[in-house]
Amino acid sequence: MSSESNVLDSDVEHVISSALQSASDVVYVLDPTPEIVVSLVEVAAESASPPTIRVLADKQLLKDVMDDFLVASNAADLVVSGTLELRVTAEPVENTLLVTNSSVVAVVSAGDQVAGLHTDDEAFVEGANDAYSEQFQEAEEFRLRTPAISAVRTSLEEDLGEAVRSDFDAVLGLLETVRSDGPGLDEVTISLLVAAKNDVLLYDVSKWGEDVGIASKATFSRTKTELEDLGLIETEKVPIDVGRPRLRLRLGDDRLHDADPDELVAAARDVLE
Repeated sequence: MSSESNVLDSDVEHVISSALQSASDVVYVLDPTPEIVVSLVEVAAESASPPTIRVLADKQLLKDVMDDFLVASNAADLVVSGTLELRVTAEPVENTLLVTNSSVVAVVSAGDQVAGLHTDDEAFVEGANDAYSEQFQEAEEFRLRTPAISAVRTSLEEDLGEAVRSDFDAVLGLLETVRSDGPGLDEVTISLLVAAKNDVLLYDVSKWGEDVGIASKATFSRTKTELEDLGLIETEKVPIDVGRPRLRLRLGDDRLHDADPDELVAAARDVLE
């Protein structure tokens, strides 16, 4: 055990970042906690040249973590680039392990502190790599249903305009989580509020959302009705040449039309939470 390489910190992200710095090629992450999965995604997304990260984790744990749009959309970007691979294991280990080509790190939590206990014993590291490489290859792939955040941003600007994309990014930047399984703002609600701030048609934003993979048109329509009932948005009929009129989205309070994203988020939270 190389004590000079051990890391003790109150921040799991720092421990993960320190462990990944020693990985020049591939790192296997075994049985991570939800906090470790989130930190892995954050650290890798911010790194200029991250290693390939191969995660073996409990299926339900991955589902729960990836219900957060912020985490899942960034993870999807990493999957597309080949940086992140997610697979399911039914064989938990005693502590979370990070196995690189040069070390094995056990991540241990004690109260409000986290330690990365490190060994670089050559034979042990080689054996761990062989064992977990084989286990990873045999494991079931975990498929993300959330679109990559880069695809969301690009399509949002192309389909609905730069102002909508800018407001969408600004709102995401103010939030710590974006989940559909609790109170608060989820990705569909955010899309509709930003669309309403920019007077976008419901048809256009719901078609964009379905095409990019955020949610179905039916989900957008249902959420629109809920937000309308709460007074957060309103609609205006716009006649078209053929067929039923389309609905233009507007914010329920005209004072929010020129509001900063933080004011829009605060107003929505007052109603939704």
